[in-house]
Amino acid sequence: MNASSSVARVAAPVTYRCDDYVLYRDPEKFWTGKAGHTVVCRVDGVVPFTSGEIRYTLARLDSTGGLIKQARAPYMRLLPPADAMRDIDTAPLNTETGADDMTPAAVAWLTAQTATASRRPELPRG
Repeated sequence: MNASSSVARVAAPVTYRCDDYVLYRDPEKFWTGKAGHTVVCRVDGVVPFTSGEIRYTLARLDSTGGLIKQARAPYMRLLPPADAMRDIDTAPLNTETGADDMTPAAVAWLTAQTATASRRPELPRG
């Protein structure tokens, strides 16, 4: 075993935006062996410091709710939309097996696509 294989790989620094979904690990709970150290959150606020560091306010999405303040990026990982939407993107489009075999999310997506296909798309208001 060489020295490079025993070194943990560290994720590149990432900047998160409001409304990103992330996995957050509370370092204090993790290193002390406490339960509940990893939770799914939504980025609720971005707090830049004059030093250049950025910290985040996270809204917990578990049953406890609440905010996590001053979260540091090295303890967060982005939850990619592609992973959440994979079942819709890979849903079968043939009708031989019937809609019962599709997940409800895929059926909802296909229904929305059918509804918008017959009219001009609109730009979001904002």
